[in-house]
Amino acid sequence: MLRSFRSLVRLTRAARVLGKHDALVPLELRAEMPGILLALMPLAKIRLPWEPALEEKSEDAGERLATALAALGPAYIKLGQFLATRPDLIGPRLAADLSSLQDKLPPFPMAEARRIIEDGLGKPVDELFSALSEPIAAASIAQVHRARTQPEAAWPDGRDVAVKVLRPDVELRFAEDLESFFWVAERIERNYAPARRLRPIEVVQTLADSVKLEMDLRLEAAAMSEMAENTAKDPGFRVPVIDWERTSRRVLTMEWIDGIAASDREALVAAGHDMGRLGTLVIQSFLMHAMRDGFFHADMHQGNLFVDADGRLVAVDFGIMGRIGPSERRFLAEILYGIVTRDYTRVAEIHFEAGYVPSTKSIHAFAQALRAVAEPIFGRPARDVSMGKLLAQLFQVTEQFDMKTRPELLLLQKTMVVVEGVARHFDPDHNIWESAEPVLKSWMIERMAPETRIEEAAAGAMQLGRMMSNLPDVLDRAERTARLLAENVDEEGVRIHPSSADAIARARERQGYSRPLLWAAIGAVGALLLAKLF
Repeated sequence: MLRSFRSLVRLTRAARVLGKHDALVPLELRAEMPGILLALMPLAKIRLPWEPALEEKSEDAGERLATALAALGPAYIKLGQFLATRPDLIGPRLAADLSSLQDKLPPFPMAEARRIIEDGLGKPVDELFSALSEPIAAASIAQVHRARTQPEAAWPDGRDVAVKVLRPDVELRFAEDLESFFWVAERIERNYAPARRLRPIEVVQTLADSVKLEMDLRLEAAAMSEMAENTAKDPGFRVPVIDWERTSRRVLTMEWIDGIAASDREALVAAGHDMGRLGTLVIQSFLMHAMRDGFFHADMHQGNLFVDADGRLVAVDFGIMGRIGPSERRFLAEILYGIVTRDYTRVAEIHFEAGYVPSTKSIHAFAQALRAVAEPIFGRPARDVSMGKLLAQLFQVTEQFDMKTRPELLLLQKTMVVVEGVARHFDPDHNIWESAEPVLKSWMIERMAPETRIEEAAAGAMQLGRMMSNLPDVLDRAERTARLLAENVDEEGVRIHPSSADAIARARERQGYSRPLLWAAIGAVGALLLAKLF
């Protein structure tokens, strides 16, 4: 009851903000809403005397929703950013609108920042840093300061660092809003069938898991460290060095990057950087991380990229990361390469080989559907063709052939759209496909090489060996199970414990179970016995 009351209070406030921005309910769902809710919607738009007047509202529903979510605060901003990565749930147009959601909030006071740093690192700020600036950037989870470390052996004059500090009480604020999200998601799934296709509880749970990871800055530091190892030999990409001694759950300290923000195209041009090369570099770097490493920066927009004096891309803000396994990597590489070479039958075969499309479907009909999506891109200017949007259309086609939604592929597809935007920001005429083809081709050649096949076979043999090492134990348990069953079988069949039989009989008398259901209950007891043994 108390949970419901708290959630209702918070959601009433949220509904008023969404209503004032005319973003309370997506237009496509209004026809399915109960009449009483439609009648109450105008009440949410009423402006109370003490509330400020809104600026002129956008005609675009996605932009209105993004503005409303930003007004509601950190948890709602994160919700909007998360939904922007799930076009399968909210549609590609609304996802595109939410991808522009600005994660900018007023900074919190320096006194709070110093307190959090001292509590997190266990030392006074002045012992850790000789200088600590006012916040230079503030977002929903944390804010960033520039600082200089105290002199040490390796750095007699200290070194410049960036210090990321979690917002005070941010965990509590997110916990409260997530409680409300879960409460409304549960009621939607229980009472409103038309919206169940959006899987609201699953959406909120995924958001909660993502936020939980972002609330521990040590995990972000670990992601940076892993990517730094993966890209150590990449000439055009690097990751800032982590200062582990000045990093904790609520504080992350890393190397300060002296570079030009990727968003400042004029400054990059003035500095003499080759914009076409940068466009190629951002595409190829992302594809190498995804295909070679299976681990990629899933928020790789202009605001999270810098270009250093040597022309290398430097990424920051590793709060959102993506992973794809070896089979998914092969799947994507062969699909994209098959489209480049217009081998639609092979692309269709890959889907069937991977088990993504049921074998009951027609491979030739599927190849024809893929051709219908991909063929229109050929002959069009390169600047008009998006690899990420093409993948989105391919995923829509595969859904028509009963392919299950795969969140990791959708996150990669969404990130690819963002990366393409960065590439074309650098070079408006950039040919995404020309940049991608060498990476995809070299990855495929490497994976098909005899040496790689031998390594994969060896890995498979090791896995089989581990399974075989457990075989004696499995056989022993099977023997004990068979002996136990034999001891409990007589001419009349399987014997069960008298207390279990009495309980089943009483249940039968009380609820009027039929004989088949009685035997189903006995079977369940037997299954439970087997589960305990195995």
